[in-house]
Amino acid sequence: MEEDMDGVAPCSSLAVEAIIRVGAAGAIWGLCAGPYDARQEGLTGTAKASFVAKSVCRFGIRCGFVAGVFSITRCGVQKYRGRNDWVNGLIGGAAAGAAAAAAAGTRSWTQVIGMASLVSVFCAAADYSRTS
Repeated sequence: MEEDMDGVAPCSSLAVEAIIRVGAAGAIWGLCAGPYDARQEGLTGTAKASFVAKSVCRFGIRCGFVAGVFSITRCGVQKYRGRNDWVNGLIGGAAAGAAAAAAAGTRSWTQVIGMASLVSVFCAAADYSRTS
């Protein structure tokens, strides 16, 4: 049903689509996790509603940001290299992993490098299985 739009659509359009899709999924995750976390903290009433709203916003923005970084980096690398292979996902995953670690608020370079490596490997494996 869905086509591969990598060579047809501009990178900015692919990034906006990724931000909207994954940001919506993150917002739904925040909507599911927010009430549980609020209950764990003993919040009720308007304090609970405010906590859930902030949770939805926080998860949606972070997930959308990481998806946008991955999509724009992968597409840009693919256009620069002129190839559609797993290396594009590896580089895009490293950038997205570093962005995820930075969005989480870590200041430790070992955590940033670890997250970038982990996301990079998963993205490269997904791209390898998709392109092979």
